[in-house]
Amino acid sequence: MIAPADIAEPAAPTLRLKRNEERRILAGHPWVFSNEVADSTPPRALGTGAVARIESYRGQFLGHAYVNPHALICARILSRSASQPIDPALIEQRLRQALALRERLHARPYYRWVFGESDGLPGLVLDRYGEIVVGQIATAGMEALRTMVEEAVRRTVAPATLFWKNDSGARTLEGLPAEAFAAFGETPADLTILEQNLSFLAPLQTGQKTGWFYDQRANRTRLQRFLPAAARVLDVCSYVGAWGLTALASGAASVCCVDSSESALAYARGNAERNGLALRTERADAFAALTALRDSGERFDVVILDPPAFIKRKKDIPRGQAAYRKLNQLAMGVLSDDGLLVSCSCSYHLSGESLLAILQAAARHAGRDVQVLEIGGQSPDHPIHPAIPETRYLKAFFCRIFPEVGYTSPL
Repeated sequence: MIAPADIAEPAAPTLRLKRNEERRILAGHPWVFSNEVADSTPPRALGTGAVARIESYRGQFLGHAYVNPHALICARILSRSASQPIDPALIEQRLRQALALRERLHARPYYRWVFGESDGLPGLVLDRYGEIVVGQIATAGMEALRTMVEEAVRRTVAPATLFWKNDSGARTLEGLPAEAFAAFGETPADLTILEQNLSFLAPLQTGQKTGWFYDQRANRTRLQRFLPAAARVLDVCSYVGAWGLTALASGAASVCCVDSSESALAYARGNAERNGLALRTERADAFAALTALRDSGERFDVVILDPPAFIKRKKDIPRGQAAYRKLNQLAMGVLSDDGLLVSCSCSYHLSGESLLAILQAAARHAGRDVQVLEIGGQSPDHPIHPAIPETRYLKAFFCRIFPEVGYTSPL
């Protein structure tokens, strides 16, 4: 009788690349595109979520990857060691490595724990909210590894709850359904977030992303440096009030939060009360609100623009650029003579240089001058993978806006 330990695991299938297609992989990029694979080892011969060896045209080992034969990115590499396959030990090692960074950055367990490819776990996002972990899986290959991830999360931090909030648009491209459920533990209605000296509540199932935007935390901290004394602040696309309440806690005299969601504004008002603060809210489209405020003569010392991505695909670039220009121009129209504009974009397809050009064009049209005081990006718990430009997506320009001397409006 053969003991189970004596039974060898079947060898993983191989995807062999076409000639010279290994260069990007050898440079550190983990994605394999379907048109890079040789016809002799077609991805369609493998099942969705299957694990495969990636080899060069000459048979050189490049990595262990998971596969989705129906996607343009048909394979994503998790391991570049021939002796380390994709298994529970690898998943746990990746989680612990990611955790070590976050624990150096933050004294309390409120942060993005795993940021996909940047942490060697493509298609996986994990955010910690104290004893609750909220995750998102964006790829079919990571979906096939979900049980491994759940077990590794238990072993690594032993949270009370792991909740999957799998509702991103990327899942549609991977042929995955939208779903939300607890892998283990009880599902809370709200998440608690501790940031600086403030405490927030944010909705879990109906909230944006995993419930919170940890990527803006460093920029919210930067705001305190530039905030004028007793400032009047307008927080546009405020969600549950993180920017606005940071301003109030840092000495702002008043804050108006604008958002199209009444539910989000209700949370903003509740968060203000939770921290012994008070703010004004206005439910409106960002463009309509700024137009109305400008026409009514209201002025603010600080305007914060943190809109959703206007550019999600390359074909959206012209229309998206026009939207960013209009939004920033309207914001300049409600700023005081020496005001601070915080202009953000989470659109990967809008470069920092393009946003800077948009700010200059908007200022010229509005008869204002711009001084860029500081440029921020995503917080360090969203690390950038040097080989993957897509992991560097967030831009935040802190700008002084003041009248152009001798300007005469062309309108």
